[in-house]
Amino acid sequence: MKIVITGSLGNTAKPLAQQLLSEGHEITIISSSEARKHDIESLGAIPAIGSIEDVDFLAQTFESADAVFLMTPPAISAVNIVENTINAGKNYAEALKKAKVKRAVMLSSVGAESPVENGPIKGLHHIEKLYSNVENTSFTFLRAGYFYTNFFNDIPLIKNAGIIGGNYSAEINIPLVHPKDIAKAAAEELVKNETGKNIRYIVSDTRNASDFAKVLGASVEKPELPWIEFSDEDAFNGMIQAGLPQNMAELYTEMGKGMRTGIIQKDFIDHRAPVTGNIKLEDFAKEFADKF
Repeated sequence: MKIVITGSLGNTAKPLAQQLLSEGHEITIISSSEARKHDIESLGAIPAIGSIEDVDFLAQTFESADAVFLMTPPAISAVNIVENTINAGKNYAEALKKAKVKRAVMLSSVGAESPVENGPIKGLHHIEKLYSNVENTSFTFLRAGYFYTNFFNDIPLIKNAGIIGGNYSAEINIPLVHPKDIAKAAAEELVKNETGKNIRYIVSDTRNASDFAKVLGASVEKPELPWIEFSDEDAFNGMIQAGLPQNMAELYTEMGKGMRTGIIQKDFIDHRAPVTGNIKLEDFAKEFADKF
């Protein structure tokens, strides 16, 4: 099959490309960076260098593809993040129509069912709605859990303050996912002969926030590392002090609130979706320790 992957050589796109290439598919990888061209070619894939804001470029790249993997950058801008994320989705949708692509898999998120109280996931909610109206293209919305790799952002807090935390309590249970498990699920979905619009959850583990402190702390020889619940205000201010743009800090604070109230986990629980990923929190802890 001819498959196009967006997301350059990111944490999900690269292992996805590697798996599909190993299965004998012809893979084109879209990247905005000319510097990535050699790395893409080294994998055995075809580089397509251009901007996801350029619909004609996208349509030309999608043309003759049997399937396309769609993802929007996690922080596409410093301001108007949700709006710009939605605009990227609109560009993809228009390009799919122009190229008459029959099959697409979108990287979405647990929590995308809700239009409110989910922070940056809100953009994915609206993109799912956009894609639902794209005729003649079958979609799978791959709703992923909270990325393990987000915990790398907590390393400075652990090192400097000896704590880890968020604006939700230690008892809150969070669906987690490893990018490699997403890649495996995406590879399965891209080659399916599906019709209509479908939802698949991809989650590697579900754990209480207290386990984040316990397992990750033990991996870096800090077995007493505490999980601290911050107020929304303290969480926001901490992110601002760490250098995050205001809009991003607002959205991440809202996402933490959505975890606290259960809005983000609700759709995953209501669908009674199974935990199908292989990489558990203890497995990721080894990666965390190496990064630490």
